[in-house]
Amino acid sequence: MIVALIDSGLGMLPTAARLRSLRPELDLVLMMDPDNAPWGPKPDSWVIDRVVGTAQHSVDLGAEVVVLPCNTASVTALNHVRAALGDSVPVVGTVPAIKPAAAVTDRIAIWATAATTASAYQARLIEEFASHRRVTTVACHGLADSIDRGDARGIGAAITAAVAATPDDVQSVVLGCTHYPLVLDEIAGQLPSEVTMFDSAEAVANQTVRRVDEVGSATSGTGRVSVWLSGVEGELPDSALRYREGQLLIDGAAVHGF
Repeated sequence: MIVALIDSGLGMLPTAARLRSLRPELDLVLMMDPDNAPWGPKPDSWVIDRVVGTAQHSVDLGAEVVVLPCNTASVTALNHVRAALGDSVPVVGTVPAIKPAAAVTDRIAIWATAATTASAYQARLIEEFASHRRVTTVACHGLADSIDRGDARGIGAAITAAVAATPDDVQSVVLGCTHYPLVLDEIAGQLPSEVTMFDSAEAVANQTVRRVDEVGSATSGTGRVSVWLSGVEGELPDSALRYREGQLLIDGAAVHGF
């Protein structure tokens, strides 16, 4: 069974690593786009074309389930990908974990990219699931880019700035960008110990496993991890090795044709 994950950069790693832990036999195809990252500031039409084209490429490579572990891709292109691939290929999107945070805490901070923080999509999620809570939105300028580069100094500076913009009495922080769980320890280390962290990687991985089981492919897979960089076969970037999730995947990463 081949599962493709699509993101412009390393934001797919938390979900991919959880999938590898849950189902080590799955063949994972990691479709990154470093030549055009980040996608957030791009026009919607560009993002749709890019994500749909990448999804179609992944199916050409044999993917039977497609995952968008990226808020930008999910918000902008999820429905378009589903329409393009049809009912035979399940497509799993990503939603920031606002609903579960609002279910158990009253004072919530949502950390996200500047584009997501300003989006009508995030505003709708807050209105739908957290209108009865006190919500602070925090734009984490440069954090995702620094994570992609493996830039420890940039990561630290961006986290420090985000902490400064977060109320002292916050009870939970929603990591509204799929990159941010890669530096969960650094984030948690700058926040009070009683703050609860929420991210979407576990839920997306679990949903992907459910869709994999529904497909019921006769081919179980061999645990390969293949990497495509802006449409060209390659390998995980060196910056991925900075993170536990990258380390988990790197041993299986290789160039494979399907």
